[in-house]
Amino acid sequence: GKPLQIIAEDIEGEALATLVVNNMRGIVKVNAVKAPGFGDRRKEMLQDIAILTGATVISEEVGLTLENTTLDDLGTAKRVNVTKENTTIIDGAGANSDIEARVEQIRKQIEDSTSDYDKEKLQERVAKLAGGVAVIKVGAGSEVEMKEKKARVEDA
Repeated sequence: GKPLQIIAEDIEGEALATLVVNNMRGIVKVNAVKAPGFGDRRKEMLQDIAILTGATVISEEVGLTLENTTLDDLGTAKRVNVTKENTTIIDGAGANSDIEARVEQIRKQIEDSTSDYDKEKLQERVAKLAGGVAVIKVGAGSEVEMKEKKARVEDA
């Protein structure tokens, strides 16, 4: 099947051990990352990711637990790039109308907010939801030329 990307507040103990063993045995190709942000902001960002990918946030607050989760609760994306510091979701399968509605909702929060810090964080969320990601492939005749071109593209 397809690889599984897990974004969670925390994965530890038996759950982590099971994921590692299943990944090593090739039973399921899985990658787990810590959810972005803190507190209420984290919950909102997880909801953003769910809308972007067509997923459902699994949370006891909304009455969902891992035990009663189905494949329908999972979202999909064409690609997910993960580095030590960043996770980039490319071409999530969420409905455009849902994404646009979420962006509009966040823009309304920006208008209503009096805190510059909150406004900045909300604008970051809008950029992440509304902004597209471009994948640029750089080719070259030699390793040196490729590194030089790659550096130029990154600086652009």
